[in-house]
Amino acid sequence: MSILISGTLAYDYIMDFPDSFKNHILPDHIHMLNVSFMVQKLQKNIGGTGGNIAYTMKLLLGDPIIVGALGSDDEEYRSYLDAQQIKTTHISISKNVLTASAYITTDKDDNQITAFYPGPSSEAVKLHIQDVKEKLDLIIIGPTDKSVMIQHSKEAYEQKIPIVFDPGQAVIAFSEQELAMLVGQAKIVIGNDYEMKIIEDRTGWNSEQLLDHAEIVITTLGERGSLIRTKDEYLTIEPCPPTSVEDPTGAGDSYRAGFFTAYVNGHNLKTCGQVGSVCATYAVEHYGTQKHIFTKAEFVKRYEETYGETVELIETSQN
Repeated sequence: MSILISGTLAYDYIMDFPDSFKNHILPDHIHMLNVSFMVQKLQKNIGGTGGNIAYTMKLLLGDPIIVGALGSDDEEYRSYLDAQQIKTTHISISKNVLTASAYITTDKDDNQITAFYPGPSSEAVKLHIQDVKEKLDLIIIGPTDKSVMIQHSKEAYEQKIPIVFDPGQAVIAFSEQELAMLVGQAKIVIGNDYEMKIIEDRTGWNSEQLLDHAEIVITTLGERGSLIRTKDEYLTIEPCPPTSVEDPTGAGDSYRAGFFTAYVNGHNLKTCGQVGSVCATYAVEHYGTQKHIFTKAEFVKRYEETYGETVELIETSQN
């Protein structure tokens, strides 16, 4: 079983600010903002939503397929994906621009300020879902260039491939009509509480009305866990307690990898949410979005210790 991920591939520059942003931003002077944050730690990591989700899916013995674009500095990223045995067949290379990059600063309260350079992300419109020959059980439409998200969702919908609409930080780029269309094409809609509020405000659909258009709505709540709603269920998923909090960046992508890997393997929604929560915690415990690692046995043990029940990971990788 394969999951296709349409999303960004990026280099992440992750920085720690040892204070709170709120101590340096004056609310009554926000119209003339001019601040500088002296960070104490900087790392360059392989990142991007597409890469992050695929990485954790691979740890879970899944078979992720990425559709996305890299720039002229692609060699490092492609070599990395090859080492992880993640397919690169459907990744295009642009020789005219650099790969997308995210510059992420996190303060001591886990608030984040991010500057994102999209690079060749828009060139993924040249890649088509119908050209993917593998059997697809699910497609995740993740945050990337708006035109790419609209095109890939339309192509998947026409081919009757179940769609996860995961707009992330790109949610603000869509008009009311575009958001309504994308939600309507999706089987599952997922976002954090801020992103879900934007979706509700722009579509005019409240949390109950969203379920008239998508079968499952998932709201991630960071350290407070997640909510999973259908017309018949309202599930509150407790978080998996971390042993330490090193960096929250990428935790949401890890949650998605866990949830949707469990989902295509036939687990119920509660189990899917709990698998996602354990994956997210592994990410939080490591500095960088693709630095965590676990074996099948380690994951199953932690899941059982956290939730008091067993879980089976089914190997679906075809590599």
